[in-house]
Amino acid sequence: MNDLAVPAAVLGAAAYKSAVKPIWCPGCGDFTVLGSITKALALIQRPPHEVAVVSGIGCSSRIPAYTQCYGFHGVHGRALAAGTGLKVARPELTVLVAGGDGDGYSIGGNHFMHACRRNVDLTYIVMDNHVYGMTKGQASPTTEPDWDNKLSPGGTGIRSFHPLVIALAAGASFVARAFSGDPNGTAEIIARGIRHPGFAFIEVLSPCVTFRPEQREWKTRVHRAAVETTDDPARAARRIMTDDGFNIGVLYAGERKPYEAARHPQPGAAADFEAEFEL
Repeated sequence: MNDLAVPAAVLGAAAYKSAVKPIWCPGCGDFTVLGSITKALALIQRPPHEVAVVSGIGCSSRIPAYTQCYGFHGVHGRALAAGTGLKVARPELTVLVAGGDGDGYSIGGNHFMHACRRNVDLTYIVMDNHVYGMTKGQASPTTEPDWDNKLSPGGTGIRSFHPLVIALAAGASFVARAFSGDPNGTAEIIARGIRHPGFAFIEVLSPCVTFRPEQREWKTRVHRAAVETTDDPARAARRIMTDDGFNIGVLYAGERKPYEAARHPQPGAAADFEAEFEL
């Protein structure tokens, strides 16, 4: 009898896909982001039962249902709170949090900043289309101030939220931008984010061609970052503050130690606990 260990089966992207059919609008960038997530998981070869995908509310937050991993569909803006709690309680799991610019930067903005600050070892993937797509086209935090639409004639006049700047300033140890039109490149960035120890934030430009048809032009505007990834936050800040919003790649990969939950001793018997309070 051969006593050599049988090699584990190689998992392909299909192993991470569920049988649930996505119901996004035709042309939505989230289709390819879903494919990039499953490709990234195949790259790192973690079995589906060792991966958890957490989301909030919005078009992109349907992601957990379309994967074969453990999933949690939370409430609006609270995906990072749920994902952080899960990772701290079950550190052996690979935890991905998926969401959109409305869910993540508006009602979830406070959780976003503090998740970066805590630096828990999880990966946050935000599909940014600069609009509230699920609720029919309102301006989101990342919408351009002069975007004219029926709900905000002439635009909101409010400066756009800059998530990469906020993530870096708040303490995220991995900051990157990808484009849904580059599924293989996006998969590689997500895999790098998963492997990176600490809080990894990945903004994915994901066009909403239903309410923002002009975003079809994004494919002509995105370009590879002209400089290499840096571990210097000052250099990364200068890079991010001066970019045009379409630089693709890993912009910052720092070395800050990830958060580790305190290890409390296992509780003893109830009688032992009661004895401590005897008079």
